[in-house]
Amino acid sequence: MAEHDGKVFSGHVAEDNTLANLGYEPELKREFGLVGMLGFSFSIVTCWSALGGVLVTGVNAGGPPVMIWGWIGISCVSLCVAYSMAEMCSEYPVAGGQYSWVYILSPKSIRRQFSYITGWFMIIGILAMGATNSFICANFILGQANLVNPSYTIERWHTVLVAYTVTLVAAFINMWGARLLDKISKGALIFNVVSFIVTIVTILACNTNKSSASFVFKDFQNFTGFSTSMAGIIGILQPAFGMCCYDAPAHMTEEIKDASKQAPRAMVMSVWLGAVTGFIFLVAVCFCIGDITQVADTPTLVPLIQIYFNSTQSNAASCVLASLIVVIDIGCANALLAEGARSLYAFARDNGLPFSKFISKVESKHQVPVVAILLGTVVQMAFNSIYFGTVTGFNTVIAIATEGFYLSYAMPLLVRLISYFSGTHKQLSGPWAMKPLVSVVVNLVGASYLLFACITFNFPSTYPVTPDNMNYTSAAIGVIMFIAAITWFTSAHKRFSGPQVEGVVDMIVAQPMRGNDSDGEVVGKEMDNKSSVQ
Repeated sequence: MAEHDGKVFSGHVAEDNTLANLGYEPELKREFGLVGMLGFSFSIVTCWSALGGVLVTGVNAGGPPVMIWGWIGISCVSLCVAYSMAEMCSEYPVAGGQYSWVYILSPKSIRRQFSYITGWFMIIGILAMGATNSFICANFILGQANLVNPSYTIERWHTVLVAYTVTLVAAFINMWGARLLDKISKGALIFNVVSFIVTIVTILACNTNKSSASFVFKDFQNFTGFSTSMAGIIGILQPAFGMCCYDAPAHMTEEIKDASKQAPRAMVMSVWLGAVTGFIFLVAVCFCIGDITQVADTPTLVPLIQIYFNSTQSNAASCVLASLIVVIDIGCANALLAEGARSLYAFARDNGLPFSKFISKVESKHQVPVVAILLGTVVQMAFNSIYFGTVTGFNTVIAIATEGFYLSYAMPLLVRLISYFSGTHKQLSGPWAMKPLVSVVVNLVGASYLLFACITFNFPSTYPVTPDNMNYTSAAIGVIMFIAAITWFTSAHKRFSGPQVEGVVDMIVAQPMRGNDSDGEVVGKEMDNKSSVQ
């Protein structure tokens, strides 16, 4: 671990003591305040710009009514998930997030196994989402090139190379601009909101051929080949993708001031902000969408750019609006890589990965997990490389991104429900704790939605189903579980451990960094590793 001259950061004694009682020595510097963390979280969630990147799915499966009313429903149930996770985050503010909560709250007999598989889903989801964001950013850049020069043909290798560039820019900021992340995130929040207002006002003011209210709110569109009900279910996947990644503050808790209050607050506020901006954006875009076929088949490969052009009738204005999303996506790439690196660092700190001691190293001068940042960068670029060979393969990466997040969200909620109905329920008492009955209901609604979404993410989007349009998400999830099983049986089953469980019993009384744990020899050995200088 990084050397800190034996000192605890001034002004953050309570947070560092809480971390110590969970068995971890504070290594990362607490730079973030509430506004900075809200900007950090919203730069990842950015529902309105994320929805703009996956418009085709919603347009083909249900059309504007499913997109808009589905968004309202998805936002409501996502708030249930966010409040459930905020409750756990306020009680256990540790960078491991979901997998750490699962470890603490699960029955002893399944604690390590459930926590381990949650960690894998979480990390794969974050890194796959990072690759997806770089891909979307690359599409917006190349789409502008095609708009101003129609003779230019976008090739797959062009997209991959630009996506590489976006990821490397994010890596540079994470490596050498770590101390500026809070300020960058505050600036990103302002830029995001201003860009949203500029975009909405511009397309509504300039568009002279708006769709009817009936088309936007009532007329069902189905180009999938499936039945109406099936098309509606598939159409919900678009808003489900847009409302994702709001767990980011949980993985940054060890760098947030007053983390037990501000991290869950940033988590919930980002969902509220995303829900409102996403709804307004969808309504505005659907009024300005024009010819659905033309938008879906645009040579720019980005339907939103075509909508911008149809509204403004100007290449320059369209490129300005598209460039706003490029800047937002670069900020998102930076935040996703930071989140992914902290998740890798935390999981390696618990010996959940091969070469864990190496991956969990923290650079002492800038207090950032350099190896984890580099590893996250390489994995994201590897995911993008799949697009060199197959579009279907990379579409699976996009699906895995959302599925991985949702599965990692579902696990702690399911564990809480299992413990409640089995009589082993632990009443949480953190700043964001809910009343027991309210907590159970909110967890039940959130978990039901997440399980429904995880099932529907495996459906193909068009019929008849062919090898080219088949959804291979279930096969990819099987591969992830297979890899996780191999690493578990080869090394992790002897070494992996989560937070110090006895430290959870009393978060006020100071305890040794690691001692004898009721989980036996495996955890006892890892206690020493976490408290030692790596």
